[in-house]
Amino acid sequence: MRKILLPKYLYTHEKFEKDFGILISGNLVKEVAKQKELLNKYPEVPIKHYDDMVFVPGTVNTHNHSFQSLLRGIAIDQPFLKWRDNSLYKYSPAMRLEDIYNGALFAYAEMMKCGVTTVCDFFYLHNYGNESDEAIVQAAKDVGIRLVLARTMYDWDGAPKGYLESVSEAVKNTKQLAAKYQSDSMVTVIPAPHSLHGASPEMIQAGHKLAIEMGTKFHIHVAEEPFEVKDTLRKHNKRTVEFLNELGVVDSSLVLVHGVWLNDEEIELLGQRHAALNYCPSSNMFLADGVTNIPKMAANKINIALGSDGACGNNRISVFEEMRMTALLQKATTRDALCVKCKQAFDMGTINGGAQLDLDIGEIKAGSLADFVGINLNDFSMKPLSENLEQLLPNIVYSMQPSAIKTVIVNGEETVKDGELVKISEQKVMEKVDQTMDYFETLD
Repeated sequence: MRKILLPKYLYTHEKFEKDFGILISGNLVKEVAKQKELLNKYPEVPIKHYDDMVFVPGTVNTHNHSFQSLLRGIAIDQPFLKWRDNSLYKYSPAMRLEDIYNGALFAYAEMMKCGVTTVCDFFYLHNYGNESDEAIVQAAKDVGIRLVLARTMYDWDGAPKGYLESVSEAVKNTKQLAAKYQSDSMVTVIPAPHSLHGASPEMIQAGHKLAIEMGTKFHIHVAEEPFEVKDTLRKHNKRTVEFLNELGVVDSSLVLVHGVWLNDEEIELLGQRHAALNYCPSSNMFLADGVTNIPKMAANKINIALGSDGACGNNRISVFEEMRMTALLQKATTRDALCVKCKQAFDMGTINGGAQLDLDIGEIKAGSLADFVGINLNDFSMKPLSENLEQLLPNIVYSMQPSAIKTVIVNGEETVKDGELVKISEQKVMEKVDQTMDYFETLD
């Protein structure tokens, strides 16, 4: 099925074009050109106008824990370990399959309305083995979001039982899921050893080996909190990235999450080995983790993409929000207004995320997957706007509110129309959340 989309402005090849259109065939962008050219070339193809809208690439949330959306507002304003114990460890062991599904449905629906078209769900709640993973896959399909399932490999015995697997079980279950969805354009499965404190060295090496075998990257939390650095120094007499390098896993398949407490030598090593970073600024602020050295990371040519993290460790799950927070936090920390510019932050939330997840997303060009966000130019937060469009990208990064997001297209299909979800009713999502909250009340 082919169609031509005609927005007022289109962000393509790193600039905004007026009166450009997009030819879609199935789930792919086939051509981007002047509207008149497309209409003359393809007179038989159906047309859809998006007047007073700018189309930008769908945003890519490279780090989230969907079930945590059900825990938003619980155990707030506490130190990291107390927050973890009083929210995650308290409620997640009791979650039923329907609660896991409800949490993912809730998280993905909210993200979708905020312009997230792809999410990497770092998922470790394996109370029901791979059935748990299948529940979030189903939620993604019901909302229409593109899912990268970072299937977590976790064997620290201090965590809840439902998180834990042996090395062989984690490898087997991850392989099984990856094989099942290898031909599904909307679902990708990758390995994700949890962290240096949540996964044994053997588990981390197994995750790395599996990524090499599968031709994917592997994700791992690294140096989010000072306690992990101190613990690694105590146990191994090495800092976190130094120890990962000793394990033989620091290469282009490595994607660190957070990377807050790294020194210059560790950052330089990551750059030399072409590793990548999931950066979650709002979560790092909310949990008082600290501030990742983004200018140093960028100077070492590390690919930086943006994640919201779980909604109970951030409270918002918008990548546009993370673009703003990235730039503002880094400017405030360095006292350098130029250290992260709005274009750089925008790229982190779009094209960089696509590269990090090995998907043809995050930009609008021939050959890319048809994932877009349509932003209403008449929303207060998108004004003023001059003829030269100087303010357009700054407005998107620094001032835009979710109310401006009116259209979302994923895999060539509208998933948000006139600001409302298309594939599932918002009322149904709310009812599902309320059902789980009623169940949680019985646990206290």
